Amino acid sequence: MFEIQEAKVLGAKIKVVGVGGGGCNAVNTMIRAGLSGVEFIAANTDKQVLESVLAPNKIAIGQELTRGLGAGANPDVGRKAALEDYAQIAEMLTGADMVFITAGMGGGTGTGAAPVFAKIAKEVGALTVGVITKPFLFEGKKRMKQALEGINQLRESVDSLIIIPNNRLLNISGASLSMMQAFGKADEILLNAVQGISDLINHTGYINSDFADVRTIMENKGLALMGIGFGQGDHRAVEAATSAISSPLLEDVSINGATGIIINITGGSNLTLHEVNEATSIIQDSAHEDAQIIFGTVIDDTMADRVKVTVIATGLGCDVSAQLTEFQNASTRPVHAAAQAALASNAAHAAPIAQNANIAPPASFSAQGPAPTAAAYGAPVASESVRSAISAVAETSSAKANAETENHQAAAGLTTSAASNESPELMRAREIAKRLGLASSEGQDYDVPAFMRRAHENNSNM
Repeated sequence: MFEIQEAKVLGAKIKVVGVGGGGCNAVNTMIRAGLSGVEFIAANTDKQVLESVLAPNKIAIGQELTRGLGAGANPDVGRKAALEDYAQIAEMLTGADMVFITAGMGGGTGTGAAPVFAKIAKEVGALTVGVITKPFLFEGKKRMKQALEGINQLRESVDSLIIIPNNRLLNISGASLSMMQAFGKADEILLNAVQGISDLINHTGYINSDFADVRTIMENKGLALMGIGFGQGDHRAVEAATSAISSPLLEDVSINGATGIIINITGGSNLTLHEVNEATSIIQDSAHEDAQIIFGTVIDDTMADRVKVTVIATGLGCDVSAQLTEFQNASTRPVHAAAQAALASNAAHAAPIAQNANIAPPASFSAQGPAPTAAAYGAPVASESVRSAISAVAETSSAKANAETENHQAAAGLTTSAASNESPELMRAREIAKRLGLASSEGQDYDVPAFMRRAHENNSNM
């Protein structure tokens, strides 16, 4: 095939392996975008889905185990499926200088099989880079837990692991993003991660980096994160570089902690050396003085007046094990996030958020008869109940929120003595209900069961 021959001529044979449904979707996106200089491989336990993938090389793993029907969202099945075809996978990966393993973590095949593919890639001598996504919060707590466990296993088998936090895409794209667009954005980010590295190796620019440079930065470096920035106009390079190092995709991790940094500056034929110097200087100033930095330029006339800067920081000290422990112990964290989102939205938006957070009101909060059962909301009672959800919000509101509470109480005609007769939890509940528009200005209908009844009604009407 032409693409494979091109990779050989340029001195590095690069293979991109999409594992599971998410990984195969990402491979389709890369192929449609015209990513060149690499060989694509698709792997899945679902034979029917695999047939629709555009990759020229496909492997239906675990056919004896799954009969081609998928892993059923069970990572253990995905792992066993890959082990079943260990020899065939090794044959497909042999000869590669670099292997990208891309997958969406949290499901069955990608989460379970990706670590096996990575282990085999390392065994055949390839520089192995994982490029994976963490689930959106709306995909559920179980999927996130499985994702973190899978990430822990995968990072032990790769040289570098680039983690794309899907939920951070919402910070970039805004609330108008549809579900299909959200997953499409995730695939685009995976494309940018692979392209940002492979283009430096395969494409000739004014300033080139080769495969040996990339290996130096990425070999045995552990966790990595990526930032992308775009710029246009007179200060486009500065804007793109600044956006890249402050990208939400970096998950609040400073590149100052990175031991290695790859910089890809892509622009049209009008990209100047001065602009390249400006962009790299901004990133170098933000990096640790001992960090190894390589950069290169890629000329792409389709960029027109725009400049794109991709920064991949390796050797970061992010502790996924700590994230997993925190996730398992802090059962109120998803509720906290949901409550914050609800406060920033309207009552109609609060309905699915509350239900997805598994919130149901405890009987002790009922002010108008017995509290509705959890079954009425289609969700079990949360382990820490609504008290924990409200407390979590209140704890982050600080003095400003407390002042707002006092103002609302005064507006409702509540005296200090009257307010003091209520528990702090119920007072916080009243405040949240008012902010959501679930209570009148006089404070009527000001109870948590009313809050949840309204949420349930709105959810049923959606």
